[in-house]
Amino acid sequence: MLDVEPYTKILAKILIVEDEAFIAAELEALLEEAGYQPIGIAHDSSTAIKLAIHKPDLALVDLNLRDGPTGAKIGEILTNTYKIPVLFVTANPRMLENGVPGTIGFVVKPYDLETILGSVKFGLEIHAGNDQEAPPPFVQVFKKTA
Repeated sequence: MLDVEPYTKILAKILIVEDEAFIAAELEALLEEAGYQPIGIAHDSSTAIKLAIHKPDLALVDLNLRDGPTGAKIGEILTNTYKIPVLFVTANPRMLENGVPGTIGFVVKPYDLETILGSVKFGLEIHAGNDQEAPPPFVQVFKKTA
């Protein structure tokens, strides 16, 4: 008799855009353990755009990557061109003072398990059009512009 793990439904596909290998690997492991499917890790803007063809349900994007401070531009492209919701995960929130058109908002590093999983859930709910009374305290949502 085969020892087979029970089937678990994948909650959503997540793109990780992060240049720090340790942080990216840890985030990937956290997401997998929670039932999400990381579709890849992008360390720079060109890799992030290449991975967009897999149509992730959400992208977690750092601001400073291997090719410089390109995260905000990647977020804008993923959101507006590929229709992928973006939540920034950064240690440099001041770089996002004016927001990024179309993106959800940001979470500040360092984060813990509850923060990142709560942020992912919030981002997915917003993208699905589910009403949210208020974001969790660890997510800073960008104001919508007309």
